[in-house]
Amino acid sequence: MHHKRKFNFLLSTILVIGFVSACSDGSKSKQPTEEAQVEIKKDPFPLKYTSGIRSILEENKGNIWFGSHQEGAALFDGEGLTYFTVENGLSDNQIRTIYEDEAGTVWFEGGKGLSNYNGQRLTTIIQRDYSSKNEWKLSENNLWFKGDESTGFNTREGQPGVYRYDGDKLIYQAFPIELKAGEESYYSVTTPLVKGKDNMIWFGTYGAAIGYNGTDFKIIKNESLGLTGDKGALHIRSLLYDSKGNLWIGNNGFGVLKYDGKNIINFTELHHHTKAETGGNSLEKIFSIGEDNEGNIWFGTYQSGVWRFDGESLTNFTEEDGLPSNQIWTIYNSKHGELWFGGADPSGVYVFNGSSFKRKY
Repeated sequence: MHHKRKFNFLLSTILVIGFVSACSDGSKSKQPTEEAQVEIKKDPFPLKYTSGIRSILEENKGNIWFGSHQEGAALFDGEGLTYFTVENGLSDNQIRTIYEDEAGTVWFEGGKGLSNYNGQRLTTIIQRDYSSKNEWKLSENNLWFKGDESTGFNTREGQPGVYRYDGDKLIYQAFPIELKAGEESYYSVTTPLVKGKDNMIWFGTYGAAIGYNGTDFKIIKNESLGLTGDKGALHIRSLLYDSKGNLWIGNNGFGVLKYDGKNIINFTELHHHTKAETGGNSLEKIFSIGEDNEGNIWFGTYQSGVWRFDGESLTNFTEEDGLPSNQIWTIYNSKHGELWFGGADPSGVYVFNGSSFKRKY
């Protein structure tokens, strides 16, 4: 894609940051809004982030959003980049996941809190409903978000869980997990939501992959895997539901688990890709997983670059192959079928051309 490399004139606009009261009974009493007039600058390429790319979203109308590790979010409209931070209404400058609802509103899941953008206003969302924590529901157009804290839960949440947006309000839903002492942060959500077969949705937390189909839960955790004592423990950082019906669980520690709906296998051990076996780059610390249009599964790691699995063998790609970093936080399948790779510092979004990685944004 050819990008125009010129500065556009400064555009001024009003971004209204709406604040409403946070009340545990779900009432909608409002507080006066606070307005901030800001100057919006449209910058040329490339992305200027230096802290890393945590999330990507391609809107239905074609705009592309990039969420950074510590510098807010950036919007590409086809001509240039516009940058947003907490000063413009984001809840946090760490943007872990970006979603779009059926009305076209874009939602930003921060390290702390939640905000959205309707094309004109960027708003930090404060209102929550805590009145039906254990009354889980599932509708096709629901959006789901992590708790408000970076890790753990606040006093209103009371226990680990997620927020369900039903098109009107954010309803807190508590995970059906009994906490043990010292596990207050262990079931914090760490991955974007993935959708599987039979209406099953999956949440990745540090200590469990939690599936819900509207009536029943499937919970994959240490006890169900026989991980006790010195056998290691789950530290989930990524999920993928592939085109063949498999759930892939990326773990930061002992590698990749593959669940076909009946059995769970340790994919890393099966393919002898532990560090002890390879003597170098391994498939143990997995932070992102993606699938391309040919059905290849890609694994983004911490310090070992990217691995591609073609159904039979694994191929490793690193900075020597053009990757921006050997730590890859996000793998995103674009609407045109490209896989986009975003890594830690130095930043940027890269695409694989068949033999190496080239910068795209």
